[in-house]
Amino acid sequence: MTVKEQWIAIIHQLQDNICAALEAVDGRATFFEDKWEREEGGGGKTRVIANGNVFEKGGVNTSIVFGKVTDLMRSQLKSSPLADRGVNWFACGMSIVIHPLNPFVPTVHCNYRMFELYNEEDEVIDRWFGGGTDLTPYYLFEEDARHFHQTYKNACDKFDLSFYPKFKAECDNYFVNWHRNKERRGIGGIFYDYQRANEKQDVDFWMNFGKTCGAAFIDAYIPIVQKRKTASYSEANKHWQEIRRGRYVEFNLVHDRGTIFGLKTNGRIESILMSLPPTVRFEYNYQPQYGTEEYKLQEACLHPKDWLNEITEEERIAWARRSNTC
Repeated sequence: MTVKEQWIAIIHQLQDNICAALEAVDGRATFFEDKWEREEGGGGKTRVIANGNVFEKGGVNTSIVFGKVTDLMRSQLKSSPLADRGVNWFACGMSIVIHPLNPFVPTVHCNYRMFELYNEEDEVIDRWFGGGTDLTPYYLFEEDARHFHQTYKNACDKFDLSFYPKFKAECDNYFVNWHRNKERRGIGGIFYDYQRANEKQDVDFWMNFGKTCGAAFIDAYIPIVQKRKTASYSEANKHWQEIRRGRYVEFNLVHDRGTIFGLKTNGRIESILMSLPPTVRFEYNYQPQYGTEEYKLQEACLHPKDWLNEITEEERIAWARRSNTC
């Protein structure tokens, strides 16, 4: 198989496996599939889940699109030194956004993709891979944060021990509402972009890395959902969830490169805006009360941390108690 055929097979298998896992943990809702075609070239499979026991709205999408490089697109391809020579392009990826009903279950985002640029002879002159998975909780459970990050560290370590710290930092510095005092959208995960093959890390390496990280989504997210989905919650908890969902909308529409690229290149609007939650709140100068669980979550978004190496407050107190008995 060609590189394109291999990558297409990978994202379609990931889509099937992840949809099955999400349907199983929801227990009621199933995905509706909307197959679509793009007039300029290509198409995709948008799968949407809604009004379930667990998931209020979500999507697991794949797209395989291609076309001519326009002047507008060329201006968006700043990462490619060969953009001026590009005549045709190809992009293929999987994108996931899940918005749960229960405020104690986090929202999650996942995306893995490949982009190719071709010259007049239809030869590949540039190719890169990108992707990542990140968690956006409404209430902070540090054991959940550690589980999520540990799962992705394990996936990264299979390929390169430098990947997790590097891609974790990239994630922390990408999903940022810069207009909100550098407040992060959530508690991060991993994020990488513009990764090109070289002598040590060839095309197969990056395809397998994306496949492994995409598959890790199930182990990283589903156990958290299982643990939190039946927790009781109040109207106040739901109110806070919708406040934080507003921050999610702000990032996606103001800062997200993928959303902006799609809107500027005549992308499929329903698939692009699938990421937005069903209900949000925008309240003037809303601030959580100091010391509350809501405040704790906001502080975690303002100050990214190393979830795997830092000692938690609970662990510090326990350690101090043990020390005082000596």
